Amino acid sequence: MKSLEELEAIRKKMQGRVDIRKSDAEKRVVVGMATCGIAAGARPVLQAFVDEVATRGLSDVVVSQTGCIGVCRLEPIAEVFMPGQEKVTYVKMDAEKAKRVVAEHLVNGNVVTEYTIGYYEKNNA
Repeated sequence: MKSLEELEAIRKKMQGRVDIRKSDAEKRVVVGMATCGIAAGARPVLQAFVDEVATRGLSDVVVSQTGCIGVCRLEPIAEVFMPGQEKVTYVKMDAEKAKRVVAEHLVNGNVVTEYTIGYYEKNNA
């Protein structure tokens, strides 16, 4: 049995993780978590986004999941929505790429072009 202090500490820690999924944030990351995405490795990608956003204390970013994004051959897929900008679709993601997207795109505003669907399609056609 845990003490009340230990339980309160756990509650506070987990509350920060729940806040990452709030819907009023300015920036959004949506990870495709349909069967195809999960089979391709989307779970660690989603977790990497959640962890990196929490580690950096980015209160203006929400990380969520969705079903099929529609391009199964390019899974895992993550879409980034920034205020006043077009959606950016990142493909063939992994945990390390997710961390880079947080650092470069969400924090500094620079799209990681080599991970985008347009770049992939142009260079792997």
